[in-house]
Amino acid sequence: MVPVPEAPLKNSELEVFKLFQKGFTLLFDTGSGWSRSWVLHNCLGEAKSFFQDHFQSSQIPSSVSFLVKSEMHFLHCMNDYAYRSSIFWIALVMTILTTIVQFSILLALLGRCVCAPLTVYLFLAYKFWSTQVSIDTIEKFLRNQQNLAPTRYAYTDIIAITNHFNEKLGQGGFGSVFKGKLAGGHLVAVKMLGNSKCNGEEFINEVSTIGRIHHVNIVKLVGFCSDGSKRALVYEYMPNGSLDKYIFSSNGTSERPFTWDKLNDIALGVARGINYLHQGCDMQILHFDIKPHNILLDQNFTPKISDFGLAKLYPKDYSLVSISAARGTIGYIAPELISRNFGVVSYKSDVYSFGMLLLELSGGRRNVDPRVENSSQIYYPSWIYDQLKQREALEICDTTVNGELESKLSKVGLWCIQMKSSNRPSMGRVIEMLEADVDGLQMPPRPFFSSPQPTSERQSCVNSLSSGLSIISERD
Repeated sequence: MVPVPEAPLKNSELEVFKLFQKGFTLLFDTGSGWSRSWVLHNCLGEAKSFFQDHFQSSQIPSSVSFLVKSEMHFLHCMNDYAYRSSIFWIALVMTILTTIVQFSILLALLGRCVCAPLTVYLFLAYKFWSTQVSIDTIEKFLRNQQNLAPTRYAYTDIIAITNHFNEKLGQGGFGSVFKGKLAGGHLVAVKMLGNSKCNGEEFINEVSTIGRIHHVNIVKLVGFCSDGSKRALVYEYMPNGSLDKYIFSSNGTSERPFTWDKLNDIALGVARGINYLHQGCDMQILHFDIKPHNILLDQNFTPKISDFGLAKLYPKDYSLVSISAARGTIGYIAPELISRNFGVVSYKSDVYSFGMLLLELSGGRRNVDPRVENSSQIYYPSWIYDQLKQREALEICDTTVNGELESKLSKVGLWCIQMKSSNRPSMGRVIEMLEADVDGLQMPPRPFFSSPQPTSERQSCVNSLSSGLSIISERD
């Protein structure tokens, strides 16, 4: 009786004959034990024969299974020849390590052939879903605006209007602006929106605010385009560009193209436009980005407020506005938009930005200019405040029309940029101040960021008073 690994047999001579043809292992004890090399070589041969007998190249999963089974067959063989000896434990450790390596290779292959393409497909699906959500948000908004006055254009219409985007007027963070012409010959400016954030929030803000506004000092929205991911806004064309091209001298000279009367008219026009946004519409509209760059000038240099991408709509009786982050341009952002210690966010935030615009309008330079020679003039509102205070201290009054208008614009601007929002006037009061004489205006408190000048600097300003504020007056 000899035990063999192949079982069971069906007690037929043919089965026994096949077993003898294949051969079987006969174990007997010679008393001296098996050599390690012979045991290892013999068991590896048996495991190899087991795998070759069952391997089928067309069935890869079953082949992997039989590979593992052949390793287990190898361990059984080692256990039979060298039961619990050191060579058995060495073989066991080697088999475990080999199995770990095999599974690592299998996982790597799966990761490259399955996981990597699956990750790419999931990413592309997410991007497609995000785009569709953005488009659906825009379409839902536009369907709800049944009475929109602006015309909706297809993207092919925009291409025709701009003559394939032939003439570019400007570039900004929102995208590019191109000059266009409608079928009737009316000139327009087409703003193509780039990769917009917040599911098209800027686009919705523009259409929902400026689309319902009709005022002489607010740019008119002629139409819009929302064709898939292509979005554009079509405005009336402003041939004289933006205000910042005229009030800031680029060559360092004091020459400016506007008279002081015209500067006062521009200031009044902008103030009336902002006041209309705050009080003249069904909803209170807060612009949050008033600055010279966003004030456009038509053929008669009439100012028109533009760029409502940051605007928000609120009921008129709301005194507190919820804003999660600062909105606007550095140098024009109201302090309460950065820290609530300066007050609540309200329409007074636009008043602050307008005050900075007034000071730049009257002085012909930006509110913060690190290129000036005198360090005390870097923050322009502080410098102009000190000049006005010295004028009052010496009881010197410039009786020329230019000097009065200059002082009026400066004083109103300083009232508007008070650090606490409660100390700033409303836009209605600002219009009254701009329409009044300079004698009726009180000197505002010192701005928070201003600091008293040293005695030496104050004396230097007194000695040069003849060329102090009058320098600005002579720019006309």
